[in-house]
Amino acid sequence: MSKYPYRQDKEELKALLLQFENLKAGRPNSFIEEDGFELIIDHLDELEQYEKALEAANYAIEQYSYSSGLLLQKANLLIVLRKYHEALEILSRAESLDSNETSLYILQTDAYLALDMQQKAAAILEDAITRFESVEKIDLLFELADVYDDYENFEKVFDCLVLILQQDPNNEEALYKICFWTDYTGRNEEAIKLHHQILDENPFNELAWFNLGAAYQGIKLHEKAIDAYLYAAAIDEKFDYAYRNLGDAYLRLRKYKDAIEVLEKVLELSMPEYVIYEAIGHCYDKMANFAQARFNYKKASHLNAEDSQMFYKIAGTYMNEGSWHNAIKSLQLATKLHKMQPEYNLALGQCYVQLHNFDEAITYFGNVVRVRPKNINGWTELLKCLQMANMFEDGLEYAQFAFEQTDHKPIFIFYQSMFMYGCGKFKEAFLCLEHGMSINPKLVKKIIEVNPAMLQHQHVVDIIARYKKRKSL
Repeated sequence: MSKYPYRQDKEELKALLLQFENLKAGRPNSFIEEDGFELIIDHLDELEQYEKALEAANYAIEQYSYSSGLLLQKANLLIVLRKYHEALEILSRAESLDSNETSLYILQTDAYLALDMQQKAAAILEDAITRFESVEKIDLLFELADVYDDYENFEKVFDCLVLILQQDPNNEEALYKICFWTDYTGRNEEAIKLHHQILDENPFNELAWFNLGAAYQGIKLHEKAIDAYLYAAAIDEKFDYAYRNLGDAYLRLRKYKDAIEVLEKVLELSMPEYVIYEAIGHCYDKMANFAQARFNYKKASHLNAEDSQMFYKIAGTYMNEGSWHNAIKSLQLATKLHKMQPEYNLALGQCYVQLHNFDEAITYFGNVVRVRPKNINGWTELLKCLQMANMFEDGLEYAQFAFEQTDHKPIFIFYQSMFMYGCGKFKEAFLCLEHGMSINPKLVKKIIEVNPAMLQHQHVVDIIARYKKRKSL
């Protein structure tokens, strides 16, 4: 054997190419063996010199007309050159010579798919699969899954992957793919049964444990999902996706401390990602550890400065601490990215209310109702602000407008009553209050919370008491 096999191969290929040039020129002593032609065609194919490769294939087939291998090479080149009908004719010849090559059926499939004949492509593979066993059958099942994917028969993609795993339970490609298709098709119960069967025979298959956990999570059995992910992580301590999903399962069960622990493990095992820092921040937020929540949200924002939600979440931590000026700074960063986002404007309005800067608050609440005129929350925040600012005339006008814009939500009848009361229009206020109480008496609590001073008027107390008495009767 040569000490330098690569150099030897290179010299052999060089000699073959020279022989081919001599053959084309009609020079003597230019005979090329069948496998020599195969090497020449593969070489030109790799160089993307498809026309030259096709020329070589034609010379080869003239000399070796009964070679199915050369016919398959030619068909492949014709498909690359988009000569699909010619390719199918060549493949038909190849099939008559040797029907035991899986590449024959794969090339036929490629040609039919290119002609937008997906059902024909699927039929060829479905028939071919019955002729093969073991590795060849699995290869064809993968091809068939891709065909079903191509014409959006996703249930059959899942079925193909099940068949592959029943033959080869440790097939990594199939295990990776079936996890996605289980989630996509929602066939979680079938996936659970399949993966239990796999694990009965292969208890140390970490991908099967992971898929089992994902299937359990798909039907919200988070405790069982956690057990499966823990097995996957025990088998492979560096299985970062197992820790990711484990963190998600803990989050859904509100086990925030456990979620933080496994999500920090993800950060140890993989490149930092903003979604992981965001999730950790969310956990600390729920645990009312706002400083740590903010620290992680800021880490997330450094990795994805275009995500305005991070600034909004940072602001939320400041608001929970009553640090209104800092909250405003973060919210202003958020509104630089999305100026009219209702949630950001609502939060800004709430911050300015706390600072008794009612003019600014009204501006931001106004943005909210402009963007979402049918949203009750924006209107109620605006009206509460107008009440606090003693802007009763404006409040009455906006309460009437809110009633119209929200398809006559009864809460705004009570707000109209409150502002009439503030304007000194007591008779109108009491009539309006009576009207509101006749529709939904429970809503009176909302305006009493905003303006408890109304209870100092005996007529208001009498109206409320009358409807309470009616309810008790």
